[in-house]
Amino acid sequence: MTATNWRSSCEQGEAVLFPLFLKLADRRCLVVGAGTVAELKIESLLMAEARIHVVAPRATASVRRLATDGRILWAPRSFEPMDLHGVSLAIAATGCSTVNRSVYEEARTRGIFCNSVDDPEHCDFYCSAVVRRGPLQIAISTGGNSPALGQRLRRELEEQFSPEYEGWVRSLGEARSSLFARTLPPHQRRNWLHTIASDWSFQKFRRRGRRLPGGALSS
Repeated sequence: MTATNWRSSCEQGEAVLFPLFLKLADRRCLVVGAGTVAELKIESLLMAEARIHVVAPRATASVRRLATDGRILWAPRSFEPMDLHGVSLAIAATGCSTVNRSVYEEARTRGIFCNSVDDPEHCDFYCSAVVRRGPLQIAISTGGNSPALGQRLRRELEEQFSPEYEGWVRSLGEARSSLFARTLPPHQRRNWLHTIASDWSFQKFRRRGRRLPGGALSS
């Protein structure tokens, strides 16, 4: 966002979001609700290897199965403020705006970031539409204005960034480690990093059986 666009957003009263990717592995996350919408949030948290505690009087078959398999903890009851103890992140997805707002307000008093599904005014963060290609993740946010647009853009980007990007990005990581293990002038290392991350390098990667071009790291 340019300085001009930033000032324009502020003048219109729009929140300026700070984009980031969180490491939630082994962190306790709370999901209040266990319906079909909550399922999607739980799946995303599982991918991030979070420790998930679900609170809801009833749950879908999928959520119950996850609890039976020991992948999540499910408390079959209504939300209580104590459920937020030790939580790093909270998501309210009950389908009841009153309950969701209550979860949000309780989380705010404890300094816990909370997302109240389909209620932008009661969200500290938004769950982005995400393109996943292994370590490469492209997140799209409309600031809660149009999740449908975010989903459309995700589908378009999935076509643009084929599954081959997963292997390529991992190869780039290996090449980067190799470069930093060598004694090179900073400007030369920087030039090589940009060269191997170019579209030319990706096309070579595809043609050479999913390997970076031979001699790409030669000095």
